[in-house]
Amino acid sequence: MRQMARRSFVAGAAGVVAGMVGTVTMAGDAFADPPRRSGVPERSGRRHAARRELRGMWVASVANLDWPSKPGLTAAAQQAELIAYLDEAVERRLNTVILQVRPTADALWPSPYEPWAQYLTGVQGKDPGWDPLGTAVREAHSRGLELHAWFNPYRVANHTDPSRLAATHPARLHPDWVLPYGGKLYYNPGIPEVRRFVQDAMLDAVRRYDVDAVHWDDYFYPYPVSGQVFDDDATYAKYGAGFPDKAAWRRDNTDKLVRETAERIKKIKKNVQFGISPFGVWRNAATDPLGSDTRAGVQTYDDLYADTRGWVRKGWIDYICPQVYWNIGFAAADYAKLVPWWSEVVRGTEVDLFVGEALYKAGDPAQPAGWQDPAELSRHIDFAAKYDQVRGHVYFSGKDVVVDRIGAMDRVVADHYRNRARPPR
Repeated sequence: MRQMARRSFVAGAAGVVAGMVGTVTMAGDAFADPPRRSGVPERSGRRHAARRELRGMWVASVANLDWPSKPGLTAAAQQAELIAYLDEAVERRLNTVILQVRPTADALWPSPYEPWAQYLTGVQGKDPGWDPLGTAVREAHSRGLELHAWFNPYRVANHTDPSRLAATHPARLHPDWVLPYGGKLYYNPGIPEVRRFVQDAMLDAVRRYDVDAVHWDDYFYPYPVSGQVFDDDATYAKYGAGFPDKAAWRRDNTDKLVRETAERIKKIKKNVQFGISPFGVWRNAATDPLGSDTRAGVQTYDDLYADTRGWVRKGWIDYICPQVYWNIGFAAADYAKLVPWWSEVVRGTEVDLFVGEALYKAGDPAQPAGWQDPAELSRHIDFAAKYDQVRGHVYFSGKDVVVDRIGAMDRVVADHYRNRARPPR
């Protein structure tokens, strides 16, 4: 089952953020118990004691999925929408916002490496007149929230026309770095100069801002597209000597990106965490006895060339946040089978396990029956609580936290988040 729906657009939600959130919570009140939302019953028999756990939400900027609600808003309007998301996190008693700051090889801060993101002004490279990442860090911390800077390493554009990129875009200056695939442009992960460049571009933000973590999602080598070929044969011929096949070479390229980035983060600021949120299935057990009891159509190890289990076992990352985006009982990939599997992966390591939750599916009529029940996500939290290795949950995505189509997030907050909690550290 493809994960790509995570990134698909759900119309109309982001634009209503500012009108649906509560008032600003000042820094001194950041760990007070905000008032319960009206109409949400408090349920008895639940474990209410606050503990250290991550409670997060992703706020996506690519394609204006969450924020800004559309390109071309004034700087003041963009800032107001961003702050509204931070206030929503406080009201929901979350403690972490994962903000996408490098959506398509561009930047939501004044980067010396890459142009300003087009999702701010509608024109890639145009200065929006303010510093979104700097503002986000400052405003999040003033509210007692962690701010994790979310980067996409290799995606260059959601189209295949380099002439649409800013004239100074590195992908135009180095066309040999770029490959088209599946209607998009990607940096070629097999080129060492590319790997170094994308690290430099991302780590600029770590040097300049007090971010709490570097966060990557599930895109490494691109998801497979039927009938198309990611044409890196020439790169493999140049750099692939010594590997048994191209798949092993590609996995090594991804391993190098992860390991090198981890090492460089700690050299810059040892307290900044490095977390990755992969597709929820490493490998099916039918493919590998170490894999999960699933029958997923995508396996990160084989299809994205990302050995997510290996990164945990080798201790290269500080946290793993698998996107376990299926309901309890879903035959091909059951939440109740994947959470125990990931718990065993992190057992005995120093890597924290947070579970990525598909809030966007709740109430979507195209989803299975389990997602039509407002209590499905709350049951996820109950189930995961049986596993000590699970240290928190992250919800996709910000606008779904706000709109909360059938009250699934309300239910999670009422059942599990009566008090604020601090993230694990």
